[in-house]
Amino acid sequence: MTALREPGADRAAATGAPRTPAPVPGLARTRHRRVVPLAVGLVVALLALAVLAAGTGQLRVPPAEVLGSVLHRIGLDVGPLPSHANGDAALWTIRFPRVVMAVLAGAALATAGAVMQGVFGNPLADPGIVGVSSGAALAACTGIVFGLNFLGAFTSAALAFVGGLVTTLVVYLLARSGGRTEVVTLVLTGVAVNAVAGAGIAFLTFLADTQAREQIVFWQLGSLNGTRWQYVAVVAPFVAVGLLVALLVARRLDLLALGERAARHVGVDVERLRVVSIVAVALLTAAAVAFCGIIAFVGLVVPHLIRMLVGPGHRALVPLSALGGAVLLLAADLVARTAVAYADLPIGMLTALVGGPFFFWLIRRTRRQAGGWA
Repeated sequence: MTALREPGADRAAATGAPRTPAPVPGLARTRHRRVVPLAVGLVVALLALAVLAAGTGQLRVPPAEVLGSVLHRIGLDVGPLPSHANGDAALWTIRFPRVVMAVLAGAALATAGAVMQGVFGNPLADPGIVGVSSGAALAACTGIVFGLNFLGAFTSAALAFVGGLVTTLVVYLLARSGGRTEVVTLVLTGVAVNAVAGAGIAFLTFLADTQAREQIVFWQLGSLNGTRWQYVAVVAPFVAVGLLVALLVARRLDLLALGERAARHVGVDVERLRVVSIVAVALLTAAAVAFCGIIAFVGLVVPHLIRMLVGPGHRALVPLSALGGAVLLLAADLVARTAVAYADLPIGMLTALVGGPFFFWLIRRTRRQAGGWA
């Protein structure tokens, strides 16, 4: 009797190419069917949270009045305006800029995490691996300690943005050898640079006076407090460019998942893809942390949850991660503003409280599936 063979197995055997297992139609169809409902659900959740977050605070504005204010602003005489004398001003001066910044930062961090996990081929990867967060923190802390004020209120944010990009460039150049960059070398270099940046932050904290030390601690904990439209206008273009690049490289990240050799065989310039992806990650993360400070675990938790629901295909994973990150950070900021009366909790603390246990579960799950680390 002739043994049954998978389609393409003879060609793979003849060319020496790696054999690809036949897909499981039921699983593929089920996951594909989840994409649209999940996208719709995330959009609805995002809009509902945006309305709720905008109306919640010391000056409460009902959802109908929030929607009415938005509709009147775009020229539609529909719905009630805020009944409180300061309601409309509070919405457009304080609440809406904060909501939009939460959406931008959450989308940026989650997208950066999805791209980074695709580049490294590991669901435990995080944007902080390439040093962008630690570099941004070191530069911002430097400005705080030495009282730099050359750009006014934008000084710390500008330093953080430049520091994140420069640190990422340093990590990449140090990891590059012989015209190539290996993933393991990049990870180890990132760990080393993060350690040096952490030591620099500790030294600056030691040098700082009490007021500067409080600013350093508060910045590292992350917060959206004090967001204004001017800050949103600075962050939005960088996030838009980073998201566009992430969407453009999504298909090639799928090919990279087959392995570097297989990706090269189908025409992917792996080194260029890695460089472009890392630049996009640095741009997204630096833009997110510049005004908001360090917000941990969003880039780790969201992409992994989306991947569990819809599979590893980056053409769906990247946009859905952006939506999921926006929903998560907007929800976290709402809790940060309302959990304690007359207080604004650090948002980075809340994301770490959720992300820490999730990361522990993810490590154990990965180890169990792999049958151990050794």
